[in-house]
Amino acid sequence: MFDKVLVANRGEIAVRVMRACEELGVDTVAVYSEADKHGGHVRHADEAYNVGPARAADSYLDHEAVIGAAEKAGADAIHPGYGFLAENAGFAGKVEAHDDITWVGPAADGMEQLGEKTKARKTMREADVPIVPGTTDPAESAEEVKEFGEEHGYPVAIKAEGGGGGRGMKIVEGPEEAEDQFESAKREGEAYFDNDNVYLERYLENPRHIEVQILADEHGNVRHLGERDCSLQRRHQKVIEEGPSPALTDELREEIGEAARRGADAAGYYNAGTFEFLVEEEDRDAEAGELLGPDANFYFLEVNTRIQVEHTVTEELTGIDIVKWQLRVAAGEELTFSQDDVDLSGHAIEFRINAEHPEQEFQPASGGTLDTYDTPDGIGVRVDDALSAGDELVTDYDSMIAKLIVHASDREECLARSKRAFGEYDIEGVVTIAPFHRLMLDDDAFVAGTHTTKYLDEELEQARVEEAVERWGTESTGEEEDGETTTREFTVEVNGKRFDVELEEEGAPAIPTPETSSGGGDRPTGAGGSSGSDDGGSGGGAEPEVPEGGESIAVDMQGTVLSVEVEEGDEVAPGDTVAVLEAMKMENDIDAERGGTVSQVLVEEGESVDMGDVLVVLE
Repeated sequence: MFDKVLVANRGEIAVRVMRACEELGVDTVAVYSEADKHGGHVRHADEAYNVGPARAADSYLDHEAVIGAAEKAGADAIHPGYGFLAENAGFAGKVEAHDDITWVGPAADGMEQLGEKTKARKTMREADVPIVPGTTDPAESAEEVKEFGEEHGYPVAIKAEGGGGGRGMKIVEGPEEAEDQFESAKREGEAYFDNDNVYLERYLENPRHIEVQILADEHGNVRHLGERDCSLQRRHQKVIEEGPSPALTDELREEIGEAARRGADAAGYYNAGTFEFLVEEEDRDAEAGELLGPDANFYFLEVNTRIQVEHTVTEELTGIDIVKWQLRVAAGEELTFSQDDVDLSGHAIEFRINAEHPEQEFQPASGGTLDTYDTPDGIGVRVDDALSAGDELVTDYDSMIAKLIVHASDREECLARSKRAFGEYDIEGVVTIAPFHRLMLDDDAFVAGTHTTKYLDEELEQARVEEAVERWGTESTGEEEDGETTTREFTVEVNGKRFDVELEEEGAPAIPTPETSSGGGDRPTGAGGSSGSDDGGSGGGAEPEVPEGGESIAVDMQGTVLSVEVEEGDEVAPGDTVAVLEAMKMENDIDAERGGTVSQVLVEEGESVDMGDVLVVLE
């Protein structure tokens, strides 16, 4: 087993991995950006290293910075968690090539084979795993989309080869939409996954989303740990996950599980992974309780070559610690249980606690401070988080701040226990989607298990969500403006090891201190950091000067700049698009109201922006 593991992630998943390490007697190392220097994962780690400014591309996604931190710390393994670098085959290859550091995950070659969707589809087809009718090579033009639609019918799904979770996927309802949606999918693929290749699939309009958890070692053993039902989604992003699925018979459940195991074996896959499938909801009376049997059509969707957010559901059902097994497999150990040993007990549900406004189409919260944070407990209740009362909400990254996982003897008891748990979950100062979850626990379709992936987007009445927020919601608290925060820098030495330390004091006068050189930052609280502004957005600096009669074009939501359509000196007419912003899984054109000449462009492609940030100034 390893001596020290660096966790190349943040938030609740970083703490989850660290807890598994602790139980295995392994020391832990955190990495953090300037935005996260007071983060819970930093507090939890044995040591921590600053890897850059708030912008993810300059910190959590910086290969050299992360590997450099592992080298400084003397870590002999890197666990990527999920997101960020978890499915980056290039980064995995760099770690694999390192003489002293082990990659905790599948081999880079396997990640490339299954992580790129067209290659994965070819592999599954050869393993006799059913795939959605579509292409197995990248599409080169919008004309191919039209030809595919004529052959297979509309709607058609255009998907980014490196995509997932709904990003880089566009739906074409007819040939007139092919050109715009093709370019949009390629643009998102390039922006989010550094890969603008796209492929085509027949779009299944009303499926259930079923995924199978896989564990495999380097000795040829492959196990599936049952399925999870992730059908409750908004804009293709999961909100609630559960297991076992309330819609499948045992026969279909086993058939899908074996297909996943067959696919993993064919790909030579090892470590943890999730094989995702779509199951067509046809020819059954769901209202009467009829289940989907072995005659139902199911299709391979994709492989997530990493730990999943919802791995906790499977852990509760099986009693198997998936993260510990990731570490053991990476250390060369062999799985000690057979497929017959895998037994699902009871029912489990995971609720994602996102800092979002559910009544505003799940728009991310723009800030807040956790004035109160009391988590539920009791039999069958688990909370994965990295939070403490007094923490400020970090809005630079994903909106999920915690997960509530509930386990019980059956689904009915699990729903009742979930109600009790939410009644005990006290969050004040930060907006979350907890009211939405409480609504779902009394929702007829969800309680009956008849919902599909389209339920939230097309059937749920918005007024009901608004009523739930009115009944159970909380408000965000802004940052207190009690005075200036003064940062003092010190250099200290502990047991012969040099540390740069920052001390922040509110309301204190600035006290000059001698200049010190950077020592690399080895302690959790601000070590090696900078007291300057974040580099992750335009909101941290001074307001731009707008010429008299000019116009500043700002955004009214948090998001990521997919493209900037203008340059300084360009003439812009009223209604012209100056930038394209991705927010809440949708592209949004940012248009000029009055028009003029572009005098300043304050953002660039790939940059994260907050509500109110100015993108372009016109004169």
